[in-house]
Amino acid sequence: MDIVTPEDPVMTARALVLHDLEQTGVADPVSVSLLEDALSQRAWWLEQWPAGRQFVVGLVAQDVQDALLESAGRWPLCTACEEATHALYVDPDLGGPDPRWICEEAGLVVAPVGGL
Repeated sequence: MDIVTPEDPVMTARALVLHDLEQTGVADPVSVSLLEDALSQRAWWLEQWPAGRQFVVGLVAQDVQDALLESAGRWPLCTACEEATHALYVDPDLGGPDPRWICEEAGLVVAPVGGL
């Protein structure tokens, strides 16, 4: 997938997380607004800590995941297990580098962020 553009980690995060929202059928006006809010906050965060570029994608994914938990429930649901009642989590915890969705119950890497 050639969505990643290291020149602008915020726009890269937008493209990758939006892709995952779309692929999981959750890309509605509410979730896209939550994504835009997360991007705005992380753009400010990145201005304060430019060395954090490699963490932005994973942190935005976590921000959206947390916001959706409060408004719509768990996201994204695990696709690796037969019972998809639990969510995937971003690994590494700080969001980067190379963030991926993992199933903590099965101990499996399911997809990179942006690869669902």
